[in-house]
Amino acid sequence: MATTRTAHTAWEGNLLEGKGVVTFDSSGIGEQPVTWASRAEQANGKTSPEELIAAAHSSCFSMALSHALAGAGIPPTRIETKADVTFQPGTGITGIHLSVEGTVPGLDADGFAAAAEDAKKNCPVSQALAGTEITLSAKLA
Repeated sequence: MATTRTAHTAWEGNLLEGKGVVTFDSSGIGEQPVTWASRAEQANGKTSPEELIAAAHSSCFSMALSHALAGAGIPPTRIETKADVTFQPGTGITGIHLSVEGTVPGLDADGFAAAAEDAKKNCPVSQALAGTEITLSAKLA
C-alpha cells in the first residue's frame, strides 16, 4: 500500500531577506526555521532544503542497505550513514556524497562495498535524485 508524507513551508518576504518555517505535518515532530542565509552561508540554527535532502537520503540508504544485507543472510548490527549535499548558489545541488560505516559480522570489506553500491543505486531517494551525481564511500567498522 502506498503512503504519502507531508510537510509544508510558510515563507515571508523576498528570497535574500525573507524567512520561513518548515513544518513536518505527517510525523508531527515540529517546525524548523529556514532562510536563504542558512542555505547559502552558515546554518546558524536553521535548516535548508539540502539538509532535509541529506536527512532523507541518509535514512533511506541505511534502510535499503540493512534490508539488502539481511535478505542476503548477513544482517548488520549497525549501519551509520552520513549524506553531504553540496549546494552552489546560482547552480543548485551539485552532488551528494554518502559515507557509510557498518558492522556486519561475517562480511568482508569488498562484500560490504558491493552491497553499499547496490543500495546507493536502489534506495528510493537515490532513484528520485538520479539527476544528481551521487558518490559513495563505504567501510566496515
